Amino acid sequence: MSMARILLCLAAAAMIVNSVIATTTFTVGGPTGGWDTATDLQAWSSSQAFSVGDNLIFQYTPNHNVLEVSKEDYDACQNSNPIKVYPSGATPISLTSHGSRYFICGAPAHCSLGMKIEVVTLAASAPLPALSPDITTQPSDPSTSPAAFFPSPTETTPTSQQSASMSPRSVPSFPLSGSPQSFDSANTLSTEPTTFSAANERATSSIVFSMLMLVPLFV
Repeated sequence: MSMARILLCLAAAAMIVNSVIATTTFTVGGPTGGWDTATDLQAWSSSQAFSVGDNLIFQYTPNHNVLEVSKEDYDACQNSNPIKVYPSGATPISLTSHGSRYFICGAPAHCSLGMKIEVVTLAASAPLPALSPDITTQPSDPSTSPAAFFPSPTETTPTSQQSASMSPRSVPSFPLSGSPQSFDSANTLSTEPTTFSAANERATSSIVFSMLMLVPLFV
């Protein structure tokens, strides 16, 4: 499988995952507690991971309510200047932007008893950029290419000394009968040494180079 096809498959998988991820709805203080003085709401809030698009559900009895306040009023448990007041008993709140939001109970002394939470909402994950199928291959380093280790053979003209050493050698002939016979250069047998031509050397180098190029396909 080519690198371009692998990258396209990964991009498609990422888009599918992003499209099927659903938002999360958190019940404040849940699953064992709720919006009350008996639940450690700060510990619950700090153990959660809120993202843009998630929802909060405040469930409480009529002697409680929910106030969204500023950071200063949250720290001071001040309920006289709320941003919003929710008294319904089952309050859904959507987390539409990243950052911190602050909620307290507006009943007297309930905030001081622990009915307050800071909700830190993280930005939604950015979608992966689209990948172009036209993937170009980076040029390889010439110093690490197989040609650097197996240079192509070049044809050279043999020198006179090499020509002399490669000339046919004379081998004396032997008489066919038992009678002595003088040496006759006309009856000598000549043989030529077997040599490798430049074409054979080029073919060998081409085979080696092809084998080296095929190695990465099996790694």
